[in-house]
Amino acid sequence: QVLLVESGGGSVQAGGSLSLSCAFSGYASSNYCVGWFRQAPGKEREWISSISRLTGSTWYADSVNGQFTISRDSAKNTVYLQMNSQKPEDTGMYYCAIGNARWSGSCGSYNYWGQGTQVTVSS
Repeated sequence: QVLLVESGGGSVQAGGSLSLSCAFSGYASSNYCVGWFRQAPGKEREWISSISRLTGSTWYADSVNGQFTISRDSAKNTVYLQMNSQKPEDTGMYYCAIGNARWSGSCGSYNYWGQGTQVTVSS
């Protein structure tokens, strides 16, 4: 059984910071990627960042590059998303997900998802 649990969401003023956590367990492969996604009401889910367990490589969507930082604590099976300089357009439900990495080391599709944590950024 694969389980992912997000935490750390909440409300913040524009310009503030939040740090999200994704704790996971039960994934069979050691070669995996964990990704963060977000979805605003009425909009499509957007990929924002991923990290590779095997290499530590990270990737960011253009919309958050330079603003968000993804990191990992392998010993605790936890991935973090540090969100700085928050903007109202960062508001949405944030999800973490896990899936196998490709042989090349890049991340493929995501098979398991957490329940999400709400982030609200006010002006």
